[in-house]
Amino acid sequence: MDYKKKDWVKIDAEHSWRMFRIISEFTDGFEKMNRIGPCVSIYGSARTKPGTKYYEMGVDIAKRIVAEGYGVITGGGPGIMEAGNKGAQEANGASVGLNIVLPFEQFANEYVDLDKLINFRYFFARKVMFVKYAQAFVLLPGGFGTLDELFESITLIQTKKIDPVPVILVGTEFWGGMMDWITSVLRDEFKTISPSDMDLFTLTDDPQVVIDTINAHYEGKDAAPNFEY
Repeated sequence: MDYKKKDWVKIDAEHSWRMFRIISEFTDGFEKMNRIGPCVSIYGSARTKPGTKYYEMGVDIAKRIVAEGYGVITGGGPGIMEAGNKGAQEANGASVGLNIVLPFEQFANEYVDLDKLINFRYFFARKVMFVKYAQAFVLLPGGFGTLDELFESITLIQTKKIDPVPVILVGTEFWGGMMDWITSVLRDEFKTISPSDMDLFTLTDDPQVVIDTINAHYEGKDAAPNFEY
C-alpha cells in the first residue's frame, strides 16, 4: 500500500494514545485482582453446552476448588467458563470473570460476581491476570484459545518466568493424542523438549486428582501471586 507520510503520522499518534488504554486495563486488573485472594484459573471451550460431560465436570471441579479455600478465575464467557463460575458461585466462593470483548461468542455469563468482572480489550493484558493471580491452571477441552493458554503457562514455568504451579489437563480422550505427539515427536524423535518437561503438567479424568495435585503442591507452603510476572 502507498501510504503518505501524513497518514503514518496520524497512525502513530493513534498508537500513542492506545498506550493509555493498555495501562488502564493493567491498572484496573491489578487493583481488583489484588483484593480477591488465592484462585485457580479454569480454561476451556466457550462452545461446551450445559448438561454435557465436561460442562458438568467443570462445575464439579470448581466446587471442589472452592471447598479447598480458593476462588475460581475464568474467561467470564459461556461454555466451560460458565461452568467454572457456576460451580464457584454455587459453592459460595469467589467467582471471577476476565471477559474479553470479541465480535462473536464472548459475553459475560450470569455466574460471575459483578464486583469481580473485568472487561478487557487486549488479550495480552487479560492473560497476565490469568497467570499472575492463579495458584493452579485447570484445562478442560477447548479450542485455540485454550491451547494458547496451556502452552503459555508451561512455557513460563519451563523458562522460570513464574514460580512452578500445577497445570492439570482434564480429559484423556481429548488431550491424549496431543500428549502422545509431545512424547513421541517433541521429546523422543526431535528432542526439542527435555524429558523432565513432561513433569510440568498432569493429565487426568478424575476431578479429585485435580484437587489432590493442587493440595500436594502447596503442602507446607503459602499460595501467593506470581509477583515476578
